[in-house]
Amino acid sequence: MDTAATSNDTIDTTDAAAGDITTAKGIDYDADAKAAAAAVSEDATEQLRDPRDATVSHMPLPFSGPARIEHDSLGEMPVPANVYWGINVQRAIQNFPVSDTPISRHPELIAGYAQVKRACVDANEELGLIDPMRAELIRQACRDVEAGELADQFPVDVRQGGAGTSTNMNMNEVIANRALELAGHQRGDYGYIHPNDHVNKSQSTNDTYPAACRLALITALKPMIEECRLLARAFHKLADKHINDVTIGRTQLQDAVPMTYGQEFHAFASYFKADKASLDKLEPELAVMNLGGTAIGTGICADIRFRKSAIEHLGEITGYPVTAAPDPIAATSDMSAFVNTSSALKNLAVHLKKAADDLRLLNSGPRCGFNDINVPPRQAGSSIMPGKVNPVIPECVDQCCFTVFGMDTTVNWACAEGQLQLNAFEPVTVHTLLEGIRLLGNAMRTFRLNCVDGITVNLEQGRQFAAESPSISASLNSEIGYERAAAIAKEALRTRRTVREVAGERTDMPDGRLDQLLDPITLSRRLGQTCREQGGRQA
Repeated sequence: MDTAATSNDTIDTTDAAAGDITTAKGIDYDADAKAAAAAVSEDATEQLRDPRDATVSHMPLPFSGPARIEHDSLGEMPVPANVYWGINVQRAIQNFPVSDTPISRHPELIAGYAQVKRACVDANEELGLIDPMRAELIRQACRDVEAGELADQFPVDVRQGGAGTSTNMNMNEVIANRALELAGHQRGDYGYIHPNDHVNKSQSTNDTYPAACRLALITALKPMIEECRLLARAFHKLADKHINDVTIGRTQLQDAVPMTYGQEFHAFASYFKADKASLDKLEPELAVMNLGGTAIGTGICADIRFRKSAIEHLGEITGYPVTAAPDPIAATSDMSAFVNTSSALKNLAVHLKKAADDLRLLNSGPRCGFNDINVPPRQAGSSIMPGKVNPVIPECVDQCCFTVFGMDTTVNWACAEGQLQLNAFEPVTVHTLLEGIRLLGNAMRTFRLNCVDGITVNLEQGRQFAAESPSISASLNSEIGYERAAAIAKEALRTRRTVREVAGERTDMPDGRLDQLLDPITLSRRLGQTCREQGGRQA
């Protein structure tokens, strides 16, 4: 396709609403690129004609100012003169104005896609499929995109039809126009460097987009996994500090048997340590790529050697353990890596909500609740009740977890909806996963810094709970039997005395033996374990 004849024309669209477009070559267009993607002017009353009609003057334009004319198989269309995207993106802007969330929301995806394009141009050059001069220009443009220098040039909505084609073409057009600029050509001079013929050579959306998505997830997961590790460590620190401080365990919100605060905090640490281990396993799975499979995994339009070369270059560029999918046709439609990623995020959210809920409950009071612990006061809690302070950080964390549960449902639906050789719903899948990763990472960070690190324990309250719980009568079962122990517990509860006091009256066991059997700290360690013995400082 030779578009150079029309794409070099610059037109002034200031009066586009009236359909009056005049040629004005060489005019600078300094308006912000985002303004170019704004809604169609209310004054634009002209109706868009048949898209196959190349008559530009009857098209309502979503911007004003100088533009260049580009064309595709549907016809011609003005594109703002100063932007790096082209006609495919301009159409996508008009087609998908749904969420006000552009793909630039995810810099990991933009950088990952640029790395994929760089690996592909490296492979094409290595195989003699593109000349070194064009290859180097494209390579440099890819680096500019990776560095975030063109972040505002990716306006396509994250929710888009076409299985990611608009995102792929956004990348192709931006790289092509940046490469043209580096070569001293005008943007849109695709006769020299073309978005499809050069930037997208040997590729399809259906192999490059999934590869970019997988790279984005690997990149985004790393800081979130680190937050998970730090949260586990924070709970380990609390566990070590309170290793000998006894309290009462509770099952179904009823008094159970003694434990230490250290054990309670250590359980939280174990949750997040296990979550980190699960999350760490995702990288090798996500790093399996169908790059080189092109449209459906058969490799049509690509040199037979391209797949191996592109995968090797991508591994070198990213430093990730990138491998080729053993069955590229299966890999083109398989979404299991995304499902597994979502599952791991959901599991983390379950544990995070559990910890936040428990801390919120243990903090209840201060006079009429559990009052086991104190979470740090972060802000006034009521506009009407003076002095009330709410556990706002655990409540914030809870809401983040609720959101992730819903996101998992979205991912499951999207991944289950792929028909035949391709799943068309990766855009919402990957957007949702990236949002969930960001949300959980931020939630864990504020949970750690603004809550867990500042928790204090009401030690006397815990000792009193442990001593007064009727459930410690369970330790008498082996000595006097279940029924007599139950009677002692019932009497202790009725008379508001301790099990130790009632047992001293109702049994003939020596005081020393009763003290041994009913010692809360001994009861909490029947397995002979302490937090430190379980590796509390090793997270």
